[in-house]
Amino acid sequence: MSAQPNPASPAYPAYLDGIDYFGPAWPEFDTLGTTPVIGESQIAIGDATDPCAAYQTLLTADALRYLTLQITGSKASGHPGGFASSAEAVAALTLLGHKNLTTEVGHHAPGYYSAMFLDTSLEAMGISSVRQMRERFRERHGLLGHLSGAIPGLLAPAGPLGQGQHFAMAGAYLHRDRLFPVTIGDGGMGEPYVLSSFLHFITAYPEVTNFLPVLVWNGYSQEHHSMVSMFDNEGMTRYWRAHGFQRVILVDARDFDDQDQPGAYVDSTLFSFEQRMAFASTVLQKVNEAAMSAMSGTPTAFIIKQLKGAGAHRNGAKAHNLYPADTLDAPHIKDALERRALAPEAWELVRTLCMRAGGGPAAKVAVTESELMLAPIDNLPIRAFNLGEKVVPSTALGNLIAAVGKTDPRLVVTNADGNEASGMANINEALKIRHPSEDALYHQKPEGQVYEPLNEDACAGFASALALFGSRSIWLSYESFAINGWPVFQTVAQAMAELRRKTPSAVCMFTAGALEQGRNGWTHQRPEIENYVTAQMKNGNVYALFPTDANVIQAAYEWALGSHNKGIAIFASKSALPILTTMELAREGVEKGAITLYETEGKGEADIVFAATGDMILMPIFEAKDALEKEGRRVRIVSVVNPRRLYRATDVAWETVSEPDNRFMSETDFHALFSGRSLLAISGGPSATLEPVLIRSHVTRRDMMSWKRGETTASPAEIMEFNGLSASGIASRARALLG
Repeated sequence: MSAQPNPASPAYPAYLDGIDYFGPAWPEFDTLGTTPVIGESQIAIGDATDPCAAYQTLLTADALRYLTLQITGSKASGHPGGFASSAEAVAALTLLGHKNLTTEVGHHAPGYYSAMFLDTSLEAMGISSVRQMRERFRERHGLLGHLSGAIPGLLAPAGPLGQGQHFAMAGAYLHRDRLFPVTIGDGGMGEPYVLSSFLHFITAYPEVTNFLPVLVWNGYSQEHHSMVSMFDNEGMTRYWRAHGFQRVILVDARDFDDQDQPGAYVDSTLFSFEQRMAFASTVLQKVNEAAMSAMSGTPTAFIIKQLKGAGAHRNGAKAHNLYPADTLDAPHIKDALERRALAPEAWELVRTLCMRAGGGPAAKVAVTESELMLAPIDNLPIRAFNLGEKVVPSTALGNLIAAVGKTDPRLVVTNADGNEASGMANINEALKIRHPSEDALYHQKPEGQVYEPLNEDACAGFASALALFGSRSIWLSYESFAINGWPVFQTVAQAMAELRRKTPSAVCMFTAGALEQGRNGWTHQRPEIENYVTAQMKNGNVYALFPTDANVIQAAYEWALGSHNKGIAIFASKSALPILTTMELAREGVEKGAITLYETEGKGEADIVFAATGDMILMPIFEAKDALEKEGRRVRIVSVVNPRRLYRATDVAWETVSEPDNRFMSETDFHALFSGRSLLAISGGPSATLEPVLIRSHVTRRDMMSWKRGETTASPAEIMEFNGLSASGIASRARALLG
């Protein structure tokens, strides 16, 4: 009996509306499929060796395959092939009750949406039938093309490759009693930091092993063979063992092939039914073995080796995504759906299993579906420095971070290039670098709270993942290196904009700006990261903060700690700089966006208004002020601390994000700060940081001075001179503006 088109009979449950084909009951359904292997009072398969368990795992895998192709085919868009080759492993993890599942592969999204549909999690967003899932797939306010923070039951976003492992490790760190599997595609194994970040974490946190990487080894990447497709099984096993995994459990579909398929990778859906059962049974038992091993203190990895696209419309890289011609009416899509079609009673069984597994829908039981309790921080030890006193901003921040870490033992500080090099040795002294070698001289302890992999992706990934999962963290980096970690931080900030719950903001601080790095040359002079961050401020929940001095950086961190669902980047120096604000003025700068630091005494309109982002750049600005005042010019110096506050409300998508913030500087306050005969916007970094000033200003005579390029110099003054940012250069530009 072949698959038949769905007649949309009212005899079928409503959730099945939208399934195009139903198939006949599988062989032995009457004996192996009539009773769910997860009972009403159970949360997982009790016996992984039970033939009924293998049978129902295989049914679940094919249900996931069918739905994945059904919903992608409905839009002739999306990516069914990669997930199809992981279906048995995902089904086994689900039915074993492990619902805190993350993935490194954004292209597997339709498979995970299918899993959330089967356990009814998607009902939380109004999706109760397959038809509704089809309609809202890859649509606004629906099921995004890649995983995001908006989908009930799914723990973390997945976009750029090489990120998903951070979420699994963060979940494991925060919840030691639960398993956090993460599926990783072998296409993504071309990214060098996937396994290196695992190895550093395993070394730093040997007691945290309750995460389980699941390598989906299918031989292909997005458009070609994967870079590890030529490895043999022994070589792949050694590769993972070399990165800290003491147990590597590999199941190769080829060992079960009875159809003489060529090549190292085979499609298990083409096996005889008996061999499909044998493969599913082995996957289930080995996944269970791997899960117990990981939960018992042994770093463990599981590998499922199966041809990409197994059970989908094509195999290999050609199975990766659908094109406009791949519609539900196309013969190859219809044929694939008919091959995977299940009987209505099979759908009922699978749905029951998925709903019971893990104790209920993932939308209710996943750890990220509720807020994590945080240790209260009642009084930050903020020190109000005196005007004129010289203080290192980064050191002042370090004192506060150390205090938060002492109060909140879950706080993790991540850094790749060394806190001491950034003027924050006080953090290491107080919280200790997490390291297996205890050494008082270097402030190292196995229990330290400072996580220092020499990889900005690992720093940004772990810190931002902790924030997404509800815990406090901070990523500290050199400005010049931060770009290597920003994509995962950006991904998390975007996910936070969509979350249905509060979570601490993801916070980072970048030191050693370009102006401080003369001797190091252009390799350490890359302030373009500021452009990257400020370009995201219009998203609605991203903030770039430019503290004026050590008082303002304390106010900035205080504000960041009290915020939720935001991505906040603080840029500050590690050099001793004069205090220009009181604490009251500092807090005003963070909250309002900008503050006046200086204005020539007396009445009358300012001849020149300097609007500046940054701290070190203020030194030549004040020198230029002195020269201009000697010529009888009236000068006002305004420090732009929080430029996002200076945009107009219509410039920013603030109303589209979770925990929306609609505080923008009023027209009256803006023009009181920035109006004058002329306006000169100055940045020690790129010009984008002052865009809101320039687009709102009514001053006709206005101009911009900013960073141009890096060079090796003997001092900050020389690098400023090289970029035209010296006191004389600033004064000359001001005179030109005034005519």
